[in-house]
Amino acid sequence: MYLKKINLANFKNYESAEFDFNAKVNGIVGENGCGKTNLLDAIHYLSFCKSYFVSQDAFAVRFDEDFFAIHGVFNRVDETVSDKISCTYKTGGRKIMKANGKEYERLSDHIGRYPLIMVSPYDHDIINDGSDLRRKFFDVIISQFDKEYLHQLISYQKILMQRNIHLKQCIESRNYDKTLIHVFDAQLIPLGAYIHQKRKEFIAAILPVFKKYYQDLSGNREEVDIQYESGLHESSMEEGLDNAISLDFRCGYTNFGIHKDDFLFYINGNSVKRYGSQGQQKSFALGLKLSEFEYIYQQKQQKPILLLDDIFDKLDPKRTAHLLDLVGRDFFGQVFISDTDEQRVTQILTRFGISHSLHNVSQSGK
Repeated sequence: MYLKKINLANFKNYESAEFDFNAKVNGIVGENGCGKTNLLDAIHYLSFCKSYFVSQDAFAVRFDEDFFAIHGVFNRVDETVSDKISCTYKTGGRKIMKANGKEYERLSDHIGRYPLIMVSPYDHDIINDGSDLRRKFFDVIISQFDKEYLHQLISYQKILMQRNIHLKQCIESRNYDKTLIHVFDAQLIPLGAYIHQKRKEFIAAILPVFKKYYQDLSGNREEVDIQYESGLHESSMEEGLDNAISLDFRCGYTNFGIHKDDFLFYINGNSVKRYGSQGQQKSFALGLKLSEFEYIYQQKQQKPILLLDDIFDKLDPKRTAHLLDLVGRDFFGQVFISDTDEQRVTQILTRFGISHSLHNVSQSGK
């Protein structure tokens, strides 16, 4: 499937705009601040029901308006199947996702229907930021092909939040009753064990794919590794929660569980976060995104939509050339490339023999 058309109303800087796309390569061009990245984010909404860049839907509503609407049409490449997807949000209300006019009971039911990958100038944050961003990155990958994983992860997060609220209430009231804690734990234990096992299996499966892409990007000079770090390697979920209960009552939050997991990145045995050069970190981050693409394709037999945001300015020529070589060899499915310079996009894509259509958004949404 590919995104054939998108219509925006009051989405970020767009008052009203409509774009028609081709099934392969689409250049999104225009001046800085005109809405290129916002358009990519709207496409992200149609896949994930949320923004790639902001945490609250209210931030995606155009200034001085009280709602936004995104409508997309996804077609199969042979044009025999067409799906209409809509995402609407009203300030103070709730977000609604519909497929062919029918509202989803759960937003999570839509995740994975149209797999998508964003390559952003901020991808190195996966390496340099905290463990929560790395967990989110890998959880998003797994969730696009494993709905049961996503549902169990959502359940775990809801129960964990309730447990933490209760722990804070215990501290405030100085009543350290474990009865309700045990009720929460009975629900968290099977969920945590399931998620831990799935994460462990996923890292073992994707690691060879990632190593292949990193070696291509680095010229086969370095050995890389991803290590999954979890307290559940040493203790069961039940044992870990029980051992940490006294600490939990002192801190007011849950100190053991899969929400504390991390994924550690290494080059030649050294931490990429601590010792990796800027070039190594960029190769590592891009290798993660390329391996994400291939792994999802292997699992779903459906090529994810690829969003390349501002790569010509922010990614060095070597890595850009590697990406465009893959685009030119028809490795990817539908691709969106944003850039400020229309002439540069045309020249570079033509040099790589890539047919494409251009969409200038400079006047859109004004």
